[in-house]
Amino acid sequence: MAAEVYPGSAITNITNSNSTAVTTKTKNAALQLQQSPPPPPQRQNLNNNNIESTNWQSFHPTLRERNALMFNNELMADIYFIVGPQGASKRVPAHKYVLAVGSSVFYAMFYGDLAEVKPEIHIPDVEPAAFLILLKYMYSDEIDLGADTVLATLYAAKKYIVPALAKACVNFLETSLEAKNACVLLSQSRLFEEPELTQRCWEVIDAQAELALKSEGFCEIDQQTLEIIVTRETLNTKEAVVFESVLNWAEAECRRQGLPITPRNKRKVLGKSLYLVRVPTMTLEEFANGAAQSDILTLEETHNIFLWYTATNKPKLEFPLTKRKGLVPQKCHRFQSSAYRSNQWRYRGRCDSIQFAVDKRIFMAGLGLYGSSCGKVEYTVKIELKHQGLVIAQNLTKFISDGSSNTFSVWFEHPVQVEQDTFYNVSAILDSNELSYFGQEGMTEVQCGKVTFQFQCSSDSTNGTGVQGGQIPELIFYA
Repeated sequence: MAAEVYPGSAITNITNSNSTAVTTKTKNAALQLQQSPPPPPQRQNLNNNNIESTNWQSFHPTLRERNALMFNNELMADIYFIVGPQGASKRVPAHKYVLAVGSSVFYAMFYGDLAEVKPEIHIPDVEPAAFLILLKYMYSDEIDLGADTVLATLYAAKKYIVPALAKACVNFLETSLEAKNACVLLSQSRLFEEPELTQRCWEVIDAQAELALKSEGFCEIDQQTLEIIVTRETLNTKEAVVFESVLNWAEAECRRQGLPITPRNKRKVLGKSLYLVRVPTMTLEEFANGAAQSDILTLEETHNIFLWYTATNKPKLEFPLTKRKGLVPQKCHRFQSSAYRSNQWRYRGRCDSIQFAVDKRIFMAGLGLYGSSCGKVEYTVKIELKHQGLVIAQNLTKFISDGSSNTFSVWFEHPVQVEQDTFYNVSAILDSNELSYFGQEGMTEVQCGKVTFQFQCSSDSTNGTGVQGGQIPELIFYA
């Protein structure tokens, strides 16, 4: 029998600005239980849940199957919940025994010293869709999460102390974590007190700071989270990006407060948060073309910052003066030696490529490449990172070699997350008439700090690069 679940809300955003509030945006959602053959004769109850024939038990041999049939079913229901905010609430039937067995909160609610005796219980702070996912798990052990319901479900699982479901929600969020939602999830992880999720959010925000701060999600966070991010020492981005992102947040906050979007109001909603941006650590050009023309700073502040850049006797500033440390890139070197011969390594637009896998999640930032032995030479290079045939990072740029056997760093446009235990393909297409050094005595496995790299030959390589020798001597990454 299939039990039809009530439609509910989709996205739940939880903010914390002086006080914690749970706000929701409503979308229609539908969950459906699996139908168990063979289908017996059915009749409908008032909730449009299917109730089978009088001997329905005989069609479902296991306790789990029979218990699952009672999910969202009025048959034998002895309690009803009015779930959701007024005007968007849903009436959900349930069975006290099942809920009490699965949650200490429900046990206290129904069988404790102060047990509820009312036939209906109102739960205005939980989304209907999330409550039904909670109940479905308690009736059948099935966990049915989606991007539009997972945060609301985590809230419900925490509220009713169902740790297995809460853990599943956190795992789902960690899996779906990326730069565009990392700041929002950081806010939620702090609210829900999930330190592992918080740490994962910081890893993404630090390594992909520019993408994270420029995302729409950054504008949705509460002010306390904003300040925590802006004070972060390891943000791997320019201070001009931080300043611009803070102004974008202020504009969004003006909208939330119903204020006209003016420089004065943006400064008002930011308050002391503005003075967490390390404005003096920008280059003079960045400051002159950006912050100085933003109308957010006072004339006195702008004047003093210009003096701070140029004058011998520097004025006192309210902004932090110390540049962020950022992240230190690590380099995995896969060759034990390098060489140069008169008949190789030449290019002519052919591709050098290698496959690699890691045993821990990292963020790929770029490649180290060999250059010419004939003094100063400029190379044009296109680098790509692929996973399962799809390009996930690339850049078309130039680098200048100095005639040494050193490697020369070439960076992707943005660091990109690389998952563990799956192979990725990295390639470089160089364009130059000059020959270059090449690597020898390549290793199939390299330990680099706490990360182990494995290498294997790539079918994309048409210029001779492989595990034992060739180009792409270094992978540059953050971990």
